[in-house]
Amino acid sequence: MFRTLYNYFWWDRLWLPVNLTWADLEDRDGRIYAKASDLYITIPLAFLFLIVRHLFELYVATPLAGLLNVKEKIRLKATPNPVLEKFYASSTKHPKQGDVEMLSKKSGCTERQVERWFRRRRNQDRPSLLKKFREASWRFTFYLIAFIAGMAVIVDKPWFSDLREVWKGYPVQTTLPSQYWYYMIELSFYWSLLFSIASDVKRKDFKEQIIHHVATIILISFSWCVNYIRAGTLIMALHDSSDYLLESAKMFNYAGWKNTCNNIFIVFAAVFIVTRLVILPFWIMHCTVIYPLDLYPPFFGYYYFNCMMVVLQSLHIFWAYLIIRMAHKFITGKVVEDERSDRDETDNTEEEEEVTKNGPLSNGHPVLNNNHRKTD
Repeated sequence: MFRTLYNYFWWDRLWLPVNLTWADLEDRDGRIYAKASDLYITIPLAFLFLIVRHLFELYVATPLAGLLNVKEKIRLKATPNPVLEKFYASSTKHPKQGDVEMLSKKSGCTERQVERWFRRRRNQDRPSLLKKFREASWRFTFYLIAFIAGMAVIVDKPWFSDLREVWKGYPVQTTLPSQYWYYMIELSFYWSLLFSIASDVKRKDFKEQIIHHVATIILISFSWCVNYIRAGTLIMALHDSSDYLLESAKMFNYAGWKNTCNNIFIVFAAVFIVTRLVILPFWIMHCTVIYPLDLYPPFFGYYYFNCMMVVLQSLHIFWAYLIIRMAHKFITGKVVEDERSDRDETDNTEEEEEVTKNGPLSNGHPVLNNNHRKTD
């Protein structure tokens, strides 16, 4: 049964154009082609990324946070209360008025004390400023290196300037060593993001993040298996071009460098809109939707790849709308919270009694609140 399912899944007519088979993509005459088995290495590499990330955050990001004066917040802890703790863990972190009244009677606390207890308890679970800074530092470092590496892989290739070259000779296109490592590293990184998403700072766009990571992993894996590698390298480099700017803006925001953060954010917004709303749909997606039809009639793999591209593009439009809305309010001088759904889910308000070791920390940032983030 498994052999039958395997054969149906890898049926040539599903993934390859008409009159072509997987045999056409077998290595011969010194020419190397992408194979699905190549992707097995990305899982152990993903765990290696998690180890490298831990060491980076410990020995690079943490000292850097100290140099930039990123301070930990000291939060007042909720007084131990078994009744309230049980309700907090099993029911909800945001009790309604009826729940507050009921808990007040059960715990012997006043309603005001119950509300304060839940507020403090939620804030105990809020990620620290240092944790956010370390996450942003790690992503900034990877995205910057990945963007530089990606450009080195594609900038001298003919399909970088002429998108019709993407499909020249498809699918019989030799895989280059630089393309292999670019793919394996990018895919491993996104696997690591998916593995760590539960322990990372949880954002309001948590579901969108999962959809994005899964869609990205599927797209990268699929494009490798069916030799859409030329288009894939262009798409990955395009995405990395703005991500490191956002992460650097967040780093400076956490450090309280408001003006620097503002300037970087403006550059990020411009690059994001140009790359995700102009170049990707009108150049890259045009290349993947229109040009293949000059060579082959549509096939399932063609539809599948472009449907996944539509999913990613929909997320880009969602995030771009929030970014543009926030940028508009910022330019008009309104002090706003991050419109990019980049708020921690654990709570919607800061505990008024929170202090730092050196007093209150409030940079009054109009664009990126310390709790906010947009991910790609």
